[in-house]
Amino acid sequence: MKLRLLSWAVPLALAALAAGAAAQMATSDTASARPEAASPSSTAHYGPDDFYRVEKIDAHMHLHDMLPLFFARARADKVRVLTINVDYPDFPPLARQQQVAIALRRAHPADVAFAATFATAAIEQPGWTDATIAGLDRALAAGAVGVKVWKNIGMDLRDRQGRAIMIDDARFDPVFAHLAARGVVLLGHQAEPRNCWLPFEQMTVAGDRQYFREHPQYHMYGKTQWPSHEAQLAARDRMLDRHPRLRFVGVHLASLEWDVDEVARFLDRYPGASVDVAARIVHLEQQAISQPDKVRRFLIRYQDRIMYGTDLASSDEQPDAELAAEAHQAWISDWQFFNSDDVMRSADLDHPFRGLALPKEVVDKLYWKNARRMYPSAWHG
Repeated sequence: MKLRLLSWAVPLALAALAAGAAAQMATSDTASARPEAASPSSTAHYGPDDFYRVEKIDAHMHLHDMLPLFFARARADKVRVLTINVDYPDFPPLARQQQVAIALRRAHPADVAFAATFATAAIEQPGWTDATIAGLDRALAAGAVGVKVWKNIGMDLRDRQGRAIMIDDARFDPVFAHLAARGVVLLGHQAEPRNCWLPFEQMTVAGDRQYFREHPQYHMYGKTQWPSHEAQLAARDRMLDRHPRLRFVGVHLASLEWDVDEVARFLDRYPGASVDVAARIVHLEQQAISQPDKVRRFLIRYQDRIMYGTDLASSDEQPDAELAAEAHQAWISDWQFFNSDDVMRSADLDHPFRGLALPKEVVDKLYWKNARRMYPSAWHG
């Protein structure tokens, strides 16, 4: 959890009381069209009170239940959601993920969109390609606005000879060609933060140390039986070279989070690609400890190609109310980083950093305009 200065706490707390009261009055699960936002303050960048006025899209979440309290909180915070299905053993089975995603979209058409995915375990079985494409077409017909591929490709999946199956494997080509022909967005999570390949004591953020201690199967330090970070991303880039018409989002800052200059090089090489910041904002904050102007310039220069997201996920173990509170805190904390010039601290980092005070027009693109352009059929009701 990030620790923030009290300068934002009082106005946001007062606004939250009013917003919370409004959320309690919401009795319908079916979202209606929202009123136009009140005119935000006229300063060069948004302030804390604008949080409840400006449209926001969290374009990277994983929601696996109907979550009425979470959606009441999201409506009060003026946040819409893209929930993303993932071929991940810690999540519900893929059929259940898709069933819930479709139900959420039907219940909240103005507030929820979803991205589908596909199973990879049977990739060597006859008929896998045709079955996968048919399954994706069914998901798209049910309202999916994109398709996700996950890090298990390259970091878990092996063929019969024991070789790692990478994202540029030719068996994926018909699937990606089909998505490109249909104009469907592919959301790619290849590799992990560079910290994944480092010993714990060299990792730059506490959250990565915690994640890889809890998920040692994905900690690649010393595991020469799996491809390197560089090899993972080179395979992704070869895939993009083979599919130049593919609409691509490199989630998690395209796994180049440690240096915005690296993300810039990726975006320059692939002018049709975009990225999101989900679960990697802390890496921007880490760079802002010593180079806030560099991070700010990057976000301004590539303002048309970056989308906001948190990567928060629901689970059976976490009550709905706790997820609502966690999301609210994350949304407010991130808003402060992007919109204020406060000196801030995070439990993930050893040193303070300064907020970026981005121009309003950049924040609007980061928080909602880019997502609406990327997924034009989403969030209509």
